[in-house]
Amino acid sequence: MTIVIAGAVVFLVRSFLFQPFLVSGASMEPNIQENSYLIIDELTYRFSEPERGDVVVFRYPNDPSTFYIKRIIGLPGEEIDVGGGSVAIDGDVVGEKAYLKDMKTFGNVHMTLESDRYFVMGDNRPNSYDSRGWGPLDREFIVGRALIRLYPLAKIGLLPEEEYSMNQ
Repeated sequence: MTIVIAGAVVFLVRSFLFQPFLVSGASMEPNIQENSYLIIDELTYRFSEPERGDVVVFRYPNDPSTFYIKRIIGLPGEEIDVGGGSVAIDGDVVGEKAYLKDMKTFGNVHMTLESDRYFVMGDNRPNSYDSRGWGPLDREFIVGRALIRLYPLAKIGLLPEEEYSMNQ
């Protein structure tokens, strides 16, 4: 009976609260390295909406069997402009230096996000396939936010919420 209860608890926790995630690819470097082992919080977005700067895991819209990890840059209803090495939201250049480590943002994108759509990008802008390439992310594809890094052991702990200011 104890094994059945333990199995049920593990199933419920993994299905509705937290889920492990192994990062594949370099799109979030240097902040989250390839092969990092993360715990994803699936509960928070059941009660609140994703916020700018959140690092989220989601199902890739063009192949929902594939999972991506990116940072939320634009929120529903906002006008996004990528060009000249920077990002502007509703006409204001976004200050991203805290987590970009002086990388430039490549691309030329202009769009207004509809309801329940987000603009996401990897922190490693030159090596990230993201909303600049495939468009906005529908809310329904977001699995949860990156919460804890378990590996590499030298960087174990809660993932910090990087400062994301609208001014540079």
